[in-house]
Amino acid sequence: MKHLFLAITILIIQLTYSQENIAVKGLITNKTNPIENATVEIIGTNYSTLTDHNGIYNFQNIPKGNYKILVTAVGYKTQRKSITIQSLGENQLDYELQTDENELNEVVVSGTLKAVKRLESAVPVEVYTPFFFKKNPTPSIYEALQNVNGVRPQLNCGVCNTGDIHINGLEGPYTSVMIDGMPIVSSLSTVYGLSGIPNSLVERIEIVKGPASSLYGSEAVGGLINIITKNPINAPLFSADVFTTSWLETNADLGVKFNINKKASSLLGLNYYLYDQTIDNDHDGFTDVTAQNRISLFNKWNFNRAQNRLFTVAVRGMYEDRWGGDVRWEKKYRGGNEIYGESIYTKRGELIGSYQLPTIEKLMLSFSGTMHFQDSRYGTTSYIANQKIGFLQLTWDKKIGKNDLLTGIASRYTYYDDNTQSTSLLNENNAEKTWLPGIFAQDEISFTEKHKVLFGIRYDYNSVHGNIFTPRFAYKLKINDDNILRFNAGTGFRVVNLFTEDHAALTGSREVVIAHDLDPEKSMNANLNYIKKIYLNNGTFFGIETTAFYTQFSNKIVSDYATDPNKIIYDNIDGYALSQGISCNIDTNFTNGLKLILGATYMDVSNVENGIKTRPYLTENFTATWSASYKIKRINLSIDYTGNIYSPMKLPLLSETDPRNPNSPWYSLQNIQFTYTGIKGFELYVGIKNLLNFTPKQNNPFLISRIEDPFDKNVQYDPNGKVLVTPDNPYGLTFDTTYVYGPNQGIRGFFGLRYNLF
Repeated sequence: MKHLFLAITILIIQLTYSQENIAVKGLITNKTNPIENATVEIIGTNYSTLTDHNGIYNFQNIPKGNYKILVTAVGYKTQRKSITIQSLGENQLDYELQTDENELNEVVVSGTLKAVKRLESAVPVEVYTPFFFKKNPTPSIYEALQNVNGVRPQLNCGVCNTGDIHINGLEGPYTSVMIDGMPIVSSLSTVYGLSGIPNSLVERIEIVKGPASSLYGSEAVGGLINIITKNPINAPLFSADVFTTSWLETNADLGVKFNINKKASSLLGLNYYLYDQTIDNDHDGFTDVTAQNRISLFNKWNFNRAQNRLFTVAVRGMYEDRWGGDVRWEKKYRGGNEIYGESIYTKRGELIGSYQLPTIEKLMLSFSGTMHFQDSRYGTTSYIANQKIGFLQLTWDKKIGKNDLLTGIASRYTYYDDNTQSTSLLNENNAEKTWLPGIFAQDEISFTEKHKVLFGIRYDYNSVHGNIFTPRFAYKLKINDDNILRFNAGTGFRVVNLFTEDHAALTGSREVVIAHDLDPEKSMNANLNYIKKIYLNNGTFFGIETTAFYTQFSNKIVSDYATDPNKIIYDNIDGYALSQGISCNIDTNFTNGLKLILGATYMDVSNVENGIKTRPYLTENFTATWSASYKIKRINLSIDYTGNIYSPMKLPLLSETDPRNPNSPWYSLQNIQFTYTGIKGFELYVGIKNLLNFTPKQNNPFLISRIEDPFDKNVQYDPNGKVLVTPDNPYGLTFDTTYVYGPNQGIRGFFGLRYNLF
C-alpha cells in the first residue's frame, strides 16, 4: 500500500509538471532574415514577449486551450493566428512577416522610453518608416520631413539656407531631436545634425507632438523627433542609394554590415552630398541655392550578451562646407567687404550607446556625447562657436502587477563658447558651462484592458536657473480594437542660448540687443487624440487619427524687428503665447493597390501681451500633406505623388516703405516619382520635384534687400537711427536676408538607383 501511494504521487507530480511545461517557441523572419524586438503576445492573457537578436521567441507553462497569437514589428504587417495547444512539450510556431507600407498601422515605438505597441501606448506617437520617405527621396532627413503633417522644415536664411524644424507652428528651438533616444542634435545644429545621417540606415522616425520634458528634459517643449537607426543584425549585407538631379545635386548613401564574430555585428554607413553649381535663375546676382560639400560616416555596433541583454554603441562624424551669396564670390573673399558671401565650415562628432546592466532588475545605462565646431562668416561678421554636450542616464524598468514603472536619473553637461557677446563678460571670454542633473519617474497603470493611465514627473536642477519641475499625465480609453481615445497633459521647459538658434542674429545686418536677462521658457500642454480603424468588406482599410492640441507658453522669448531696423531686440514676453489647433491624418489602403495618406492641420499661433493678440512671424494657420501611391504589379512599376500646401505666413519687413509682400501667398510643393523593381535587389527611380515650379520670388520684386550694397556703405540714417529714403535707396532699406519662407529652388528632375544585398 505504501509503495502504491508513492507511485500515484509520483505520477501526479509528473502529469502536473508536464502540463505546466507546455512550451511555445518559434522564429519570426522576413525573407529568411530574423526580426529582432518583434512583439509576440497571446491575446487575452498576460503572455507577451519580444524576439531576441536571432528572431526567436519563447513561452513556457502554457495551459492547453485555444488561443489567438498576435505578432507585430516595426515596418511589417501585423499577423494574427488562431491556434490550439494540446500537445505537451515544445510547440514550434514560426511566422514570416511581410513589409508594411501602412504608416498608421500597429508598430512598436518608444514614446514612453520603453518599447510598446503604438496603439497600446498612452502617449500618441507618430511613426514613419523608410517606405514613407522613399516616396520623395531627399539628401537629408531635414528635407524629408516636409511631407509629415504638422511638421515643416523652415529656412531661416535666404543666402546660406540654414533652418530648423517647426512642429504645429512652433519654432525649431522648441523641438528636441534625438538619435536612438539620445539627445544628439542641440539647438546649435538642428539643420546640421539632421543632415548627413544616411537615410538607408534609418529604421524609423518617431514624432511626439507636445511637451515631453518629463522624460527628455530641456528642448522637448513643443515636440520630439527621435531617429531610430537600424540594428546591424537586421540590416542588409550591403545597401546603396544614389541619385542626382537636373541641378547636378548628387547624393550617395552606402551601408555595409559585417560580423566580427558570433558576439558582435557592425553596420557602417556613409553619406556624401555634393552641390557645387552657381545658379541664379531669379537674376538677382545671388545664388538661388547654397553650394554644399558634405560627408558623414556612421558606425553602429551591436554586441550579443547573455540573456539577450542590450549593448549597442554608435559613432558619427560629419564635415560640411557650404556657401551662398554673390555669384562672383570665391573663398579669397571670405570675411571681407569686397564681395558678399556667407561661408560655413562645420565639424561634428557624436557618440551614443546603451548598456543593460548584468542584474536581475532591468537597469539600462544610456550615454551620448557630441562635439560641434562651427566656423562661419556672414559677410564681414565672424561667428566661431564650439559646443560640447555630455549626457548620461540610468533607467529602471519594472512591471509590478498592473503597474508598469519607469524611473531614472540623468545628467547633462553643456559647454558653449563663441566669439559673440553671448560668452563675454567685461570684455573677457566667459564660456558657458551648464550642469543639468535630473530625476524622473512614471507609472503606467492598466486598470483593465480598456483603461490605462500614466503619471509622470521630473525634477531638474539647472546650474544657472535653479529648480524645474515638469509633471505629466495621460489617459487611454480602448473602446475596442478599432477605436482608441487618448488624453495627454504636461509641462515643458527650455533653457535658452540665443545665439545658437537665431540665424538672424548672425547675418551682420542687424545689431543684437538683449533687453533683460532671459529666463527659461515654460509651457503647459493638453491634447486629445482619437484613432479610428475601418475595415470594409471588400478589404479596403481606413485609418483615421485626429488630435486637438493646446499649448500655452510663459517666459517665451520674442524677437522685435520693428522698433529699430538696425536691431533685433530680444526679451521674455510680457504675457503668454499660444499654439492651439486640430490635426487629422487619414491612411487608406485600397484592394486595387492604391494607397493614400492625407494629413491636414489647422492652428492658431499667437503672442498675447497687455491683452493684445499678435501673430508671430513665419507661422501658418493651415497646412496639408498628401501621398498617393499606386503599384502596377504586372510591370513592376510604382507611382508616388506627394505634396504639401501652406497658408500665408507673416513675414518680417524692414519698414513701412518696404515693397515686399507682408505675407506669403498660399503655396504648394509637389513631386512625382516612378519606381521600377523588376530586377532582383534593385530599384530604379525617376521623377520630378516642385512640379508647379514655385519660388518665393514670383510674388515679390526681390527677396534679399539692397543686394547692390550688402555692406550698407551707402545707407544714410536720421538722428534717431531711421534709414533715410534717398535716390540710391528709394525704399529706405538696409541689406537683409531674413525675408524667406520657402525654398528658392524651382522645378527639377531626378534619377536614382537603390540596391540591397541580403
